[in-house]
Amino acid sequence: MIEFQHVTKKYGKDIVAVDDITFKIGAREFVALVGPSGAGKSTLIKMLTREEEPSSGRILVADRDIFQLKERELPYYRRKVGVVFQDFKLLSRKTVYENVAFALEVAGVLPGVIKKRVGEMLALVGLENRAAALAEELSGGEKQRVSIARALVHEPKLLIADEPTGNLDPVNSWEIIELLFKINKQGTIVLLATHDKEIVDAIHKRVITMKDGKIIGDKEDGKYIL
Repeated sequence: MIEFQHVTKKYGKDIVAVDDITFKIGAREFVALVGPSGAGKSTLIKMLTREEEPSSGRILVADRDIFQLKERELPYYRRKVGVVFQDFKLLSRKTVYENVAFALEVAGVLPGVIKKRVGEMLALVGLENRAAALAEELSGGEKQRVSIARALVHEPKLLIADEPTGNLDPVNSWEIIELLFKINKQGTIVLLATHDKEIVDAIHKRVITMKDGKIIGDKEDGKYIL
């Protein structure tokens, strides 16, 4: 489903953020991406979402080089890649419903479809009773659930969770991880970028470890080892 082929990303002449990495992620996989700050995780994610372009190498998604996509194909591609951030990126003065609906409104989806999809997503993340609450009134765990609902509203094939528990307490962190498991079991690939050693060691999933722009480990049922 996802394949990086000898991908390198340089900034200027001297900074190598990602250094000749090659790996595959198959359909329905749940993968933890770990490494210290500056390891290249964020750059890898930005290339996968097409915010950054590799200096060399190819990135294939569903057997297509995503940097060969035509401009008119980009919005569709990006809708199929959901992203969840550490800082939630919600519209604080809008309601839970409006935050999730907004992702569909900008894509020109019909109101009836929006109502149905938003309702389904809020039920999935357990917030159907908080639809009218303002985002600024929510707890950190609730905000992250809204962020996940918004990322899923286009039914993406891939969900990238970039430090989704970074601003949460342990109880809320585990609730978010359990939600990611649930989403993965429904068929969505989950790529979890995290610094949380306790979570990585406990979930018994594939772990890709990066350091200095290189992949230094790729193990099924892996651990956070640096």
